[in-house]
Amino acid sequence: MAVLTAEPLDRLLDYRAPEGGCMLGAFVQVPLGPRRVLGVVWGPGEGRFDPAKIRAVHKLLDVPPMREELQEFLTRAGEYTLTPLSQMLRLATRAPGLGDPPAMRKIYRLGAQPPARLTEARARVLQVLQDYGGLAFTMGELSASAGVTSSVIKGLVAQGALREEDSPRDLPFQRLDPGHGARALTAAQDEAAQLLVAGLRAGGYGTTLLHGVTGSGKTEVYLEAVAECLRMGRQALVLLPEIALTQEFLTRVEARFGARPAEWHSGVTLTERRRVWRMAAEGGVGLVVGARSALFLPYQNLGLVVVDEEHDTSYKQEEGVIYNARDMAVLRASICGARVVLASATPSLETWANAEAGKYQKLVLANRFGASVLPQMQAIDMRAETLPAQRWISAPLQGAVNARIAAGEQALLFINRRGYAPVTLCRACGHQIGCDHCDARMVEHRFLKRLVCHQCGETKPMPDACPACHVEGRLAAVGPGVERLGEEAAALFPHARIATLSSDMFGSARALKAQIAAIAAGEADIIIGTQLVAKGHNFPRLTLVGVIDADLGLQGSDLRAAERTFQLMRQVAGRAGRAERAGVAMLQTYQPEHPVIRAILGGDEQGFWQAEAALRQQAGVPPYGRMAGIIISAPNPQAAFDLGQELARRTGPLLRVGAQVFGPAPAPIARIRGRHRVRLLVKADRGVALQPALAAWVGQLRLPAQVRLAIDIDPQSFF
Repeated sequence: MAVLTAEPLDRLLDYRAPEGGCMLGAFVQVPLGPRRVLGVVWGPGEGRFDPAKIRAVHKLLDVPPMREELQEFLTRAGEYTLTPLSQMLRLATRAPGLGDPPAMRKIYRLGAQPPARLTEARARVLQVLQDYGGLAFTMGELSASAGVTSSVIKGLVAQGALREEDSPRDLPFQRLDPGHGARALTAAQDEAAQLLVAGLRAGGYGTTLLHGVTGSGKTEVYLEAVAECLRMGRQALVLLPEIALTQEFLTRVEARFGARPAEWHSGVTLTERRRVWRMAAEGGVGLVVGARSALFLPYQNLGLVVVDEEHDTSYKQEEGVIYNARDMAVLRASICGARVVLASATPSLETWANAEAGKYQKLVLANRFGASVLPQMQAIDMRAETLPAQRWISAPLQGAVNARIAAGEQALLFINRRGYAPVTLCRACGHQIGCDHCDARMVEHRFLKRLVCHQCGETKPMPDACPACHVEGRLAAVGPGVERLGEEAAALFPHARIATLSSDMFGSARALKAQIAAIAAGEADIIIGTQLVAKGHNFPRLTLVGVIDADLGLQGSDLRAAERTFQLMRQVAGRAGRAERAGVAMLQTYQPEHPVIRAILGGDEQGFWQAEAALRQQAGVPPYGRMAGIIISAPNPQAAFDLGQELARRTGPLLRVGAQVFGPAPAPIARIRGRHRVRLLVKADRGVALQPALAAWVGQLRLPAQVRLAIDIDPQSFF
């Protein structure tokens, strides 16, 4: 029989079946060299090898076999993204201990008693458990996460600070009750919900764009579809773009269905990951809420996939297997006969175009839920303002913030830059401090007291002297980041309570969620935030949004620059006035006449999409054409260029399908993590079978040692 392993091999391997045989899709442990590795029975063996020389399967694992629809999904997703099947299987088996037999195990939770003496090691253990919201850990997980020995944990158990419990592995999740906690819907919400429910009852595949303005109650609508899916005995998946959103969402789900769903994301323990994986396969979970990789779980009977904030760029995986979870959700649903709901206040142009063409059903919620109304949009023309150097909050915005604080309301100041300042410049020699491993400037993070590279994550202490000319005291921060804006706000509003929301200012996802909950409870007057705050949060007292640099996203040559700026500004503005109080959004801009800024201020969303679509159609670019990015990287820049030029000389397979090749050229960020990067761009008509041509093109060459080549189908960024 042929077995697919998750090892980096380009073929199936033949093994002798165990006594009694095994079925297609069975998970097995097989010998590979001196090791034993996980595999899946993918089909019959080729039969061209001597049976006496074929090694036998070591063990048949006690888990449900992989369903045929998941095998087809992995195959087709791999063909679309030009990813080896072994890498696709790795995505579908990201859970530890799948071959372990069912058994009892010791788990550890927070206890009721504080320890008699709180050492640094004990404090780390307790902090890990608090950060994960009381989830259970095994001994190995807890000691590894806290960086302590098992004796520290045993000491805390003895003092009652931790509870040690015997727990069966992989219990089913509590059943969600579709009839529990249903909320009264508006007429528009109810109509949209009934149409989604009707689609589920009709059976078969279908995709719906649920397009509602911010605050219109899209979540309550698609939760009614989840309820119907559960009534039908099928499983549902809700994808969220940001881990910080999960806590608020889980609370809403629990209120609606009387129990918490399963979670699947980087903030979940390995023990819980194994449980979710097995229960998805066995039907022991009805609803999974997760990040993009939750698409690859082995669902027994998937009936509904919701992609919330479907336009969000974090749905695109940029490393390893390069895929867009929104597109893969549609592919998986089409294979297993499930329904897809793509929810957004500002849909991607691809989704908008599919809805306009009739490929997707479109449901519109044009008004906010309840008494809240959409915020009033205003522009502050910064050309008319006379701000002092090193100041970014204009006088009109300052006055508006003061008025909101005086009224007991909240204001949000938004800038889409993490850290304190984007550039650290030496005023003696002009040197800008860059990363040692990337062609990128290092960003000062005063909160961390370090310089950070936002490409590779490299950090170094903030130097006293310039690393180029060694002159002390002449380094200066240039430009604003979220931390610097917080410093300015503290000076302008000395009596205000200020909270800064940026993903890199929190040690854990749980700490970030706690800060978001505190803001929602009214424990801050002014919120300083990056794009993290634009992602679905609900702050009832927030009535003013001030965008510090509305023009920032319009810079550069990215074909999606206008679309992303429009989406981000509309999403950020939508945080204001979500309760009874009316909201205002003020955009500081040096280009008030720019078409994107005018569209944002005028609220002419349909007009913006039509104009943007016409430009894309004229240029023959997505969604009205096809593109693929080729990224070549090597420690030596010449090796990367040599391969790129060789590819550019051998474009026959692409020319035969009418595709164009641009490049090679240095990537906009030409070095990341010490590897020099070269890009080529392939452009073709919409109906072209691009993937086979790309495979034939790159298959002409053998990669030299240390040179890597990645293919990005439908690139979302061009860095």
